[in-house]
Amino acid sequence: MTDISNLRKPKAWMSDMDGVLVHESLALPGANEFIETLKEKNIPFLVLTNNSIFTNRDLSARLASSGLEVPEDRIWTSANATAEFLNSQSPKSTAFVIGEAGLTTAIHEAGYVMTESDPEYVVLGETRFYDFVNITKAIRLIEKGAKFICTNPDTTGPSEDGTLPAVGSVAAMITKATGRKPYFVGKPNPIMFRAGLNKLGAHSEDAAMVGDRMDTDIHAGVESGMDSYLVLSGSTAREDIQKFPFRPKAVFDGIGDLLPLLG
Repeated sequence: MTDISNLRKPKAWMSDMDGVLVHESLALPGANEFIETLKEKNIPFLVLTNNSIFTNRDLSARLASSGLEVPEDRIWTSANATAEFLNSQSPKSTAFVIGEAGLTTAIHEAGYVMTESDPEYVVLGETRFYDFVNITKAIRLIEKGAKFICTNPDTTGPSEDGTLPAVGSVAAMITKATGRKPYFVGKPNPIMFRAGLNKLGAHSEDAAMVGDRMDTDIHAGVESGMDSYLVLSGSTAREDIQKFPFRPKAVFDGIGDLLPLLG
């Protein structure tokens, strides 16, 4: 059991979604208490996911069905971070987008025009059905000079029938065809966390990240300068930690164990 007495109490929190708060459609032990305590104490927080398929409203509704009441504006996806990044780089520009409602909605709300005609960017996100015609369009637009952006580098995703190819795998195919590597915005890129901190109006030294994956959550948290806590309720076992050259601030069995840090 981790000695929590020596850990400081952050003024803002970020938490991964899957493996930390929920597993499939079920809330994990302590998740509801953690979220409700954050809200009761008016502690700024964001729930993060690399998934760019769903809108914030969709995800809020899905969490509600699991028993977790998380407002839309407390959710931060790789789609949100990608739209924020695009707007910071080239406001109100143009993009050819491969993705679903989560990504297209975020980019539209950032003031972008989505087009196949000479866009400044090609943006690749998750979709349940990758279309070879659209992938070919993306390749040709990148060859003509469009900048290549991806929501996240995840190579696979889960489904009821098994593994699915995800953004990273399709991006590799486009890179192979064009010779152009994309810029990945989502975890483990710390830019997703830094943009989230800006949204919260918080500083990294006063914030903490809770995640279940060393290679994305903890990696990005460490590079962002936040206290990064690993929970073992998701995809990482305790013996896996030693495989990485960086360490979390502390390790817990589940998010409920962090309740004392909320004051």
